[in-house]
Amino acid sequence: MNLNNINISSKTKPFIIAEMSNNHLCDLSIAKKIIEKAAECGADAIKIQTYTADSLTIECDKPEFIIQDELWKGQSYYQLYKDIAMPIEWTGMLFEHAKKHNIMIFSSPFDETSVQLLETFNCPLYKIASFEIQDFALLKAVAQTRKPVIMSTGIATLDEIKQSIAFLKEHGSTDIAILHCVSAYPSSFEQMNLLAINELASLGIPYGLSDHSLTNIPAITAVSMGASIIEKHFPLHTA
Repeated sequence: MNLNNINISSKTKPFIIAEMSNNHLCDLSIAKKIIEKAAECGADAIKIQTYTADSLTIECDKPEFIIQDELWKGQSYYQLYKDIAMPIEWTGMLFEHAKKHNIMIFSSPFDETSVQLLETFNCPLYKIASFEIQDFALLKAVAQTRKPVIMSTGIATLDEIKQSIAFLKEHGSTDIAILHCVSAYPSSFEQMNLLAINELASLGIPYGLSDHSLTNIPAITAVSMGASIIEKHFPLHTA
């Protein structure tokens, strides 16, 4: 994979992505500081998420739409996503801030409208989150940009991964990478199952790890297994 003249392969140093996720706490000054610290720490890129509550769920009070986990128990998913989503109007400001600090910025879009928005800022790369790996309308919109694509595989079977890769290629993608991912926050060592990286390696495209653990040990181990991309959540207290 070639990204802005950066060659990403098992023979080069790993491409390090600092994931902002929701660590901005809906505070623009925090979001900007995360970008600054990621650049200062030597990350190759910062990743944001582009979505609205309406692009993820519907406003509904049926039990299956209400959170059961203790932290937000009783709150609807819709209200949670509405509260934590990065304001869309920040997008241009954060792209400009990343440029100022000489660090690449890109995003995980969650619907086709988000892709259209990101294209207006010449987003250089797109990330497909684990839960969107079989969202073929989104995959098509991303593939048609002809930009490089990285996919996380947290909830996908190997056959589903192969199907999504084939679909991206069919609709215009030529640079595709995949990340082993465990969709647990945080992920324990017992859950990491790093041997799955060997299955991804067999697909013949760049591969890596989206690491939700609380240490760097899984990421270091993944690199020893040939991983060429490491993505890690990046809150300010770790910088």
